[in-house]
Amino acid sequence: MITAIVLISAAADRIPETAQEIADIEGVSEVYSCAGDVDLIARVRVASHEDLAALIPAKISKVDGVVHTDTHIAFRSYSSADTDSAFEIGIESA
Repeated sequence: MITAIVLISAAADRIPETAQEIADIEGVSEVYSCAGDVDLIARVRVASHEDLAALIPAKISKVDGVVHTDTHIAFRSYSSADTDSAFEIGIESA
């Protein structure tokens, strides 16, 4: 599974509608509205690079209100929850 983070600049008057339309696209797992240099951040999970290539330019970029996208492909995921659960493997409650 390939995970990508898509930073999205959107038209200010369409941010809620644009976010929802992106969230409804298959392969998009979450969309966040945020402050800062970008308006929306989408987390995308697909099976292949070909799927990613089809999803971003053919679907996300074509949503009304999307002005620009910047995609970052994740190599590895780190999480304190994952680390905590790894240390619990093999430990049994008394």
